[in-house]
Amino acid sequence: MRTTLTPEQIQSYRENGFIILDGFLTLEELENWRVCTEEAIQLRLSEGTLHNQYRTDDFYAQVFLQALKLADVHPGMRKIMTDPVLGKMIAELAGVDGIRIWHDQALFKPPFGNATGWHLDNPYWSFSSPDSLSIWVALDDATLENGCLYYLPGTHKNPTYVNANIGANQRDLFKAYPEWEKIASVATPCKAGSAVVHNGLVAHGAGANMTNGPRRAMTCAYMPDGATFNGVRNILPEEYFNSLKVGDLLNDDIVNPLIYKS
Repeated sequence: MRTTLTPEQIQSYRENGFIILDGFLTLEELENWRVCTEEAIQLRLSEGTLHNQYRTDDFYAQVFLQALKLADVHPGMRKIMTDPVLGKMIAELAGVDGIRIWHDQALFKPPFGNATGWHLDNPYWSFSSPDSLSIWVALDDATLENGCLYYLPGTHKNPTYVNANIGANQRDLFKAYPEWEKIASVATPCKAGSAVVHNGLVAHGAGANMTNGPRRAMTCAYMPDGATFNGVRNILPEEYFNSLKVGDLLNDDIVNPLIYKS
């Protein structure tokens, strides 16, 4: 992995809320990510624990196949996701001294799949932090035609944590943030093996897949060490969720592994 960042890259990320890392993976690493992701998805399918699959006519099911927490079921994926070198890069971008995994997930947009509506990430999660972020690694070329990511630069700087669901109306987020309609969106097409890192509070979406092939990506969301519970369950196991009260530290090393500490 190419994880060395320049000061200019860090500044660009913090100013815009996202950054493209071209050539993030070597060809050998890309193949390993592909194999581990596909194998882990098959394990989730065999268990009947896949979060969402595109085998129905439901709108959301046609936005993407969503397979959560693959590191929990596949040792190869666990090795990829818990690599401290990756954690160090994420911490540098966020400007924090410790990073925990919130959750990993595969997001495969199906052939001729629906657009992903504009949304924020962090308001879905069980902690609230301006330093949350995600990495999105392209397993296929992400293009304007097959549904690459789009961003509204700078929108991570002053959101209210109001969000929109990913539904049929792509514009729903602008009901909460009408001023954002004036911001020109930025597309981030990139080659397979490249990555896009974005802040958990930057507005983003993805175009429809207008091709007859899938657009596959493997992602991971991160929480700064020291974040506290905000009352939302999200991916927290039921027993753990029931043990928490608002303001408690989210520091369970099994649920949210600490992958880097300076």
